[in-house]
Amino acid sequence: MMQKEKKSGMAETTQPDAPIKTGEDKAEVNIIKDTDRELKSEDDEEEDETVDLNKPAEEENWLSHWPLLTALAILAVMLTLEFGFKFQPAFPINLIIFSVAFLLAGYNVLGMAWRKARHFDFFNEFFLMSVATLGAFSIGSYSEGVAVMVFYSIGEWFQDAAVNKAKKSIKALLDIRPDKVTVIRDGKTLVTNPKEIKIDEIIQIKAGEKVALDGELYSDEATFNTAALTGESKPDTKRKGETVLAGMINLDKVSEVQVKSLFKDSKLSKILEMVQDATARKSQTQLFISRFAKIYTPIVFALALLVCFAPYLFTDPYNFHQWFYRALVFLVISCPCALVVSIPLGYFGGIGLASRNGILFKGSNFLDVMTTINTVIMDKTGTLTKGVFNVQEVVAEGIDQKELVRITAALESNSTHPIAKAVVIYAGDTLEGLKAKDVEEVSGHGLKGTVDGKTVLAGNTKLLKKFNIAYPSKVDQLVDTVVVVAVNEKYAGYLTIADEIKEDAKQAIEQMHSLKIQTIMLSGDKQAVVDKVAKLLGIDKAFGDLLPDGKVEKVQEFKNAGSRIAFVGDGVNDAPVVALADAGIAMGGLGSDATIETADIVIQNDQPSKITAAIQIGRITKRIVWQNITIAMVVKVIVLVLGAGGVANLWEAVIADVGVALLAILNAVRIQKMKLK
Repeated sequence: MMQKEKKSGMAETTQPDAPIKTGEDKAEVNIIKDTDRELKSEDDEEEDETVDLNKPAEEENWLSHWPLLTALAILAVMLTLEFGFKFQPAFPINLIIFSVAFLLAGYNVLGMAWRKARHFDFFNEFFLMSVATLGAFSIGSYSEGVAVMVFYSIGEWFQDAAVNKAKKSIKALLDIRPDKVTVIRDGKTLVTNPKEIKIDEIIQIKAGEKVALDGELYSDEATFNTAALTGESKPDTKRKGETVLAGMINLDKVSEVQVKSLFKDSKLSKILEMVQDATARKSQTQLFISRFAKIYTPIVFALALLVCFAPYLFTDPYNFHQWFYRALVFLVISCPCALVVSIPLGYFGGIGLASRNGILFKGSNFLDVMTTINTVIMDKTGTLTKGVFNVQEVVAEGIDQKELVRITAALESNSTHPIAKAVVIYAGDTLEGLKAKDVEEVSGHGLKGTVDGKTVLAGNTKLLKKFNIAYPSKVDQLVDTVVVVAVNEKYAGYLTIADEIKEDAKQAIEQMHSLKIQTIMLSGDKQAVVDKVAKLLGIDKAFGDLLPDGKVEKVQEFKNAGSRIAFVGDGVNDAPVVALADAGIAMGGLGSDATIETADIVIQNDQPSKITAAIQIGRITKRIVWQNITIAMVVKVIVLVLGAGGVANLWEAVIADVGVALLAILNAVRIQKMKLK
């Protein structure tokens, strides 16, 4: 269908593997990029249409379409006079009346056709419709020429309404970023723009207000509604020091948050950027249809010319008027608008459905990828388990138990790993004043540093083996996660840490199995722990004791064996594997920024069951897109044949063209209302 004039200065990304762009302002202004209403060039170098979400609502109401409505009224009156009262104004009065209606309905189409023709671009839907309708006027078929333009423009109006409806769920994200925030400075409260807030400043959130920036709760306790970020309506109670994200709503009392990220770096801002760029990364189906339409349109122009002139060689007498009319019918029905509008709209609907379910696809190409996945590989901690660890047991050897906890916590306080945090929390006030020096991380093993003048190692058993420190063999037999400690190159004891499996983890594995998807778990934790979790959840294969490069090797092995892989992770060390997989999925709540940035899909509420939801959304979208392709092509081929044979006239051609486009659009919009099982 027809598209509005393009805005200049907007960059486009057309290839599926294009990098995600960043920028705070674009998330505020233009979330939804082109709907592919204009045919792309073969190398996709044309500008994209950008739909401004901030334009006033009155631009979208029916009064803004008064020229088209006036043209429709004129057409209705003239047809009523002609067929109801057998009256037709004499020439040139009828020509003038129909010309006014034609220009009111088609000035945008004619203008776009002219602008393109000036750049020698003749093979597009605007030029095609202009030639067909002007041709109808040239042979005296005024009412039919006006009807083609009127109904074509009505179809475009319906299409715009469908696009606006499809983007509502994503546009709503804009409304959850407050444009004002209360900050405490010099003991006084000041209302200012969130962009002016600096890191470590204290902001105040009243009951019912939205949090404007990411930070840590400064008050003792507060309860938040996190539905805007995670899709979960269940209130989430936070305690002092816990993370609070922009977009959450304070539910009960005035609370204070210490800011830890600038406005442009908040997770919500990054979510908006992801959604903004999602429609720029096109699926293979979209790219194919764009290229197909670019080849298809000149072919139908050539066929229309053949329909008009080829009969001169085979029929006697040759009736130019008759064959020219049939060629016009051929041009009208050949318009590819049903394909180039409904298909990207279908993918956009899939992205919208996913966002409402707390899943962010960074591009429509990943909707297609998810339909091909036959193996899901998952990290354990933070993905299938909550990543909330508690110290269960402390065993000291040659050192006081409390001292073991203190020096271990002093070292672990330099790490952001959930296990390290559990040790620090367990140490509590005993840690006060004690700090580790010269701390270094031994990747995949643990930490080394100096505490109170002693050299301390804290990590897994591989760390002690690396430094040739002997420890009791019974430690290897422990099932729970263990932090083994050595002081001055001598084994000093261990702490056992237990994690909790997420409530929906078992359900997620069962859902994947019902979809005939193989499930695999990779973890840096020891094999005994990994086997225990795998058995509880019913996971097909599980591999433990893996360093980051070991995870990469495992994923590469499965890829080399022909598996189509989705990898789900949350830690920094998962980023390389997420990038390697066919579809990288990050847990967005607990997940690290590096993993979220690398991932193709982000699950905002950290629920493993959303993995199958992402696969279902991909399959739903692909099914509806191919339904639209099939419907459009079948109807067009039938009416093209009938038009060339003289059976279909211009009225039937325009009804078939607009009808199939509207049918495809309505089918695509269905995605928005679908509920996942």
